[in-house]
Amino acid sequence: MGWWQISTDTLASSRFVVSPLAETLASLRTLERAAAAHPRERAWLERWLPDYRRLQADDPLAARIVRAAFTPRWSADFLTPAPVPPPAGQEPDTFERELARVRATPPEVARADLVRSLGRPLPATLDRDDLARRSADVLEWVWTRAVEPEWPARRRVLEADVIARAAQLSRGGWAQALDGMRPGMRWLGESRLQINTYDNPPRELGGARLVFTPVTADVGWVCWDIPYRYGVVYPCTGALADTGRAPVPQALGTLIGPARAGVLVLLASPLTTTQLTALTGQGLGSVGRHLRVLLDAGLVRRRRDGRSVLYFRTPAGDGLVSAAG
Repeated sequence: MGWWQISTDTLASSRFVVSPLAETLASLRTLERAAAAHPRERAWLERWLPDYRRLQADDPLAARIVRAAFTPRWSADFLTPAPVPPPAGQEPDTFERELARVRATPPEVARADLVRSLGRPLPATLDRDDLARRSADVLEWVWTRAVEPEWPARRRVLEADVIARAAQLSRGGWAQALDGMRPGMRWLGESRLQINTYDNPPRELGGARLVFTPVTADVGWVCWDIPYRYGVVYPCTGALADTGRAPVPQALGTLIGPARAGVLVLLASPLTTTQLTALTGQGLGSVGRHLRVLLDAGLVRRRRDGRSVLYFRTPAGDGLVSAAG
C-alpha cells in the first residue's frame, strides 16, 4: 500500500483549500470517464458530454494528451499541481493563476510526467514541446463553458464540506477526519497516513505542507510540489456531493412556501445551517428563519454534534413531504 510519513509539525500546518483548478480537473475526469455518481453530476454530464465529444473530435491530439495524462493508477503531475494555500487574510488563488502554473511547465517535465503516467515511452505523436499548453487549453475550455457559470454554488458546497471536516477534526482528531476521505485512505497511527492501496514506496513528507481539497465530483487523487507541498483531493460526501437542489413538490411549496419547502425536503438527512445555506443558495438568515418556523411546527428537530447543530425531519415532516409529493 502507499503511505506517507507525516510529522507533527506537518499535521499542525495542514490546511483545507478550495481550488477552482481542482474542481475543473475533477469535472474533466468526469467527462473522460462519461459516468456520474449522483443526480446533479448526471444532469451536468448529460448537458456537457456532447460538447466535450465534439471538442475531442475537433482536436484529437489534445484528446490523446488528456487520455495519456489520466490513467487508472496515475495522473500526470504537471496537470495536477498541489493547490497553494493563500497567506492569512488573502483571497485563494483564482483559476487563471492556477492554470498559469500548468501552462508554465517546462516541456521536458511534461514529457517525463506523461511517460510515468503511461508506464512506457511516449509515442511519436506525443513527443512534443506543447503538451502543457494543449492540456491547459482543454482545462480552460472546461472551466469557461461548464464550471465557471456554476462556480459560486459549487464553492459554497465545497466550503460547507471544509467546515464539516473541520468539525470532525475537532471531535475525533485526524483519524476521524481522514478515514474514508477517499477510497483506500485511512490513518494508520504512528504518524502514517495510507493514501491508497497500491504497492508504492512510502514517502517522508518532512517539513512539507499538507493540503486537503474537496471537489464535487466522485473522484480523488494525490498531488505534490516536492519539497514544498503534498495534496489530497477528495470527493464531497452525502448530501453535499449533489449540488443540485432536491425537487420540491408543488403542493408543498404552495402550502409553506417554496424556499421553506426546499429546506424541509433537504432535511431527509441531518444537515447544519451552513450546509443548508450551501445547498439551497439562500442566505444564512433566511435559512435560520425557515428552521425556526419548521421547529415550532414540529416538522424538524435538532441535536448537537460536537460544535455543530444538526437539523433533521420528524415523522410529521416526513409525512408532510410524502403526502405532498
